[in-house]
Amino acid sequence: MFIQTEPTPNPASLKFLPGRDVLGDGTAQFGTEADAARSPLASRLFRIDGVAAVFLGSDFISVSKADAADWQVLKPMVLGAIMDHYTAGEPIMLAGGADNDEAATDSPVTRQIRELLDTRVRPAVAQDGGDIIFHDFRNGVVYLHMRGACHGCPSSTATLKHGIENLLRYYVPEVEAVEAVM
Repeated sequence: MFIQTEPTPNPASLKFLPGRDVLGDGTAQFGTEADAARSPLASRLFRIDGVAAVFLGSDFISVSKADAADWQVLKPMVLGAIMDHYTAGEPIMLAGGADNDEAATDSPVTRQIRELLDTRVRPAVAQDGGDIIFHDFRNGVVYLHMRGACHGCPSSTATLKHGIENLLRYYVPEVEAVEAVM
């Protein structure tokens, strides 16, 4: 098994591409070892000293390191843990699966916002090892969760304000601003 790695715009995160599906559909974010209990892969990664967060995408894994950790030391251990997981044939996720951000009661405007995010924003952001999840739309403001390599990335504010906000305002006149939520 050959696992590729790619840098992300966030210097604290690396993107790992195992060359096979990770989640296929959906995503999952884990900020602590306790959160990772529903994912044997994320749990394995959190056992490595210096891993601060794990994000599972369709075909990639983004790992964020603690400030004091060094990628020179951490990267080989993360690669080994991912390889060991796939070799063992364990599931990526236990029952409960990936995070689901869909809402059946969305308004037409909210559906349009979600569609733009899903077709134009999320694929581009996934290439950088992250994800952006719709949280809410109230009083002209779209609230989004920054996940994976996007969470805590120095350039995420510029992406949010100059890229995503401009796109949404162009296509959806009801959108006045975009804000990140934790």
